[in-house]
Amino acid sequence: MDLQSYMPVPPGIRMEENFFSLDDILLSHERLPCRTESAFPRLGFLEKSSETRDIPEMPLWLAKGLYERKRRVLSVELPKVYREEWRTVFGADPIVVDLHKMGPYYYGLGSQMLHFDSPENPEIANTILQTFIGRFRRTMDSSQNAYNEDTSALVERLDCLERSLFRAGQSGLNGFQLWEKGRSSHLTASSLVINYRKRKIADLQA
Repeated sequence: MDLQSYMPVPPGIRMEENFFSLDDILLSHERLPCRTESAFPRLGFLEKSSETRDIPEMPLWLAKGLYERKRRVLSVELPKVYREEWRTVFGADPIVVDLHKMGPYYYGLGSQMLHFDSPENPEIANTILQTFIGRFRRTMDSSQNAYNEDTSALVERLDCLERSLFRAGQSGLNGFQLWEKGRSSHLTASSLVINYRKRKIADLQA
């Protein structure tokens, strides 16, 4: 198989997963705290340690499948990183937070949480956006100022999406350095630019 023919699909920041993305597949298995509102007969095997009829946690894909706005089958609780106390921390200084430790899919899972009705959804969406804006510049600055250096300490605190952006920045820097030294015949367009152009063409043809 020609390895160059495979282009990894980046994770999506939206309410629906992209199942061509390995990151989104892993994201869909993130466990959410839940409270069942009706009986689940013969499903006790899903949580053997529980002594009640409630299933305290279930993966995102299952919670989305069972959740209905009109018929209250289950209630999904906010993971702690999206609750008010943590939103206050992110609002004060998002750079200091170890997003990977809090959950490797902070932005993706936060976007998915908007699928569930919650009066806190506007605050969650705003916190996610402002956190990304607040951390983006430092992430890209770091990727552009770490040429041929060990970057493990830089990326260990980053969310999955931020790591993808960091790698893209590093790839662009490495390509430019090679071109500047005359070791590359030509500069090529970024895959992000190429994919964006393809989407624009598809939108025009739709």
